[in-house]
Amino acid sequence: MYHRLLLLATILLLFSCKKKTGCDIPEEIERIPVKVEIERLEKPFFAADSKQDIASLLESNPVFTERFLQRKNYPSDSAIVNALYNLASNPELQKLAHEADTTFGDMATEKQQLETAFKHIKYYYPEFKEPQVKTFVSGLNQDLLVSDSLLVFGIDFFIGKNASYRPDTYDYILKRYERANMVPAAMLLLSNRYNKTNFLERSLLAEMVNTGKAYYFVKSIMPCAPDSTIIGYSGQQLADVRHNEGRIWAHFIEQKLLYEKSPFVVNKYIGERPNTPEIDATSPGRLGTWVGWQIVRKYMERNPKVTLQELMADEDHQKIFNESKYKPEKR
Repeated sequence: MYHRLLLLATILLLFSCKKKTGCDIPEEIERIPVKVEIERLEKPFFAADSKQDIASLLESNPVFTERFLQRKNYPSDSAIVNALYNLASNPELQKLAHEADTTFGDMATEKQQLETAFKHIKYYYPEFKEPQVKTFVSGLNQDLLVSDSLLVFGIDFFIGKNASYRPDTYDYILKRYERANMVPAAMLLLSNRYNKTNFLERSLLAEMVNTGKAYYFVKSIMPCAPDSTIIGYSGQQLADVRHNEGRIWAHFIEQKLLYEKSPFVVNKYIGERPNTPEIDATSPGRLGTWVGWQIVRKYMERNPKVTLQELMADEDHQKIFNESKYKPEKR
C-alpha cells in the first residue's frame, strides 16, 4: 500500500511541477504541422576548397547573401567571393567554427524550440509561413537576421564565455550572448511583425507597454522558456526585480515619469545600460521594459477574452495600462 501511495504522490508531484513551469502545450497547438530544417551553411563554407565553391554557395543562397552577408557592401561578385574565401581559409575563424559546432551539436534543442514557437504563431496567425532557418559563422560580424522568409543565427555570437573570441560589446550585454538566449532573442525580433504601435507617441509609458507586448508575445509562443532568457536578465537579477517590484514602480510614480517624453529620460529606463542607479546601483538596466511586461501580463490576466492577436494589434497603450490596474505593493 505504501509503495502505491508513493507512486501516486510522485505522479501528482510531476504533474504539478510540469504545470508550474507553464510548459503545458494544448493538444490543438501540438497537432499543428510545421516544418523546421536548420541548414548549417558554415559547414560547406569552411569545407570550401576553391573560390568556385564559395561562389556556388552564395548563388544557392541569394537572400542570405543579400541580407545577412550584406552583398551591397561589396563592389563586385568577385570581391565578395575573394573576401569570403579568405575568411573560410582563416585558421582562427576555423577554430571559432569548430567551437561553435562543438557547442551546438545537431541543434536539436533549437529545432524543438523553433517548432514550438512556430506552432504557436500558426495557431494565433494561421497565415504565418515558417521561414527558412540557416546558421553561419561570420567572424562575429552579425548575430541574427529575422525576415518574413529567412531566419539566420550567427552561432559564433552564442558560443558562450569559453569561446576563443567573443562579441565586441559591453560585459552586461555580453552576458546575454549565450546559447539559451538565442532563439528567444530571434523571436523577440520576429514580434515586430505583429506588434502595432503608435509611432507618434513616445512617452515612457508607451515605450514600456510596447516592449511589454513584445516580451508577452515571446512568452506566449515559447511557454517553456524562462523569463530570464526572454528578457536577458540573470536568475538573480530577475529574482531581485520581482522582490523589489513595488519599490521600482514607486520610483516611476513618485518621479512622475510615466508621461515623460524626453528621449534622454525614456532611454534611461528602456535603453541598454549596465544598471539603473536612479533606483539602485545593483538593479539591472531596461527596468522600464520589465515593468511594461508586468503591466501587459496584468492586463491579459484581467481580460481573459482578449486574444494575443488583439493585444498585439492594440495601439492604445493608455487603455492597456488603465485596464491592467497595475499597482504592486511597495515592501
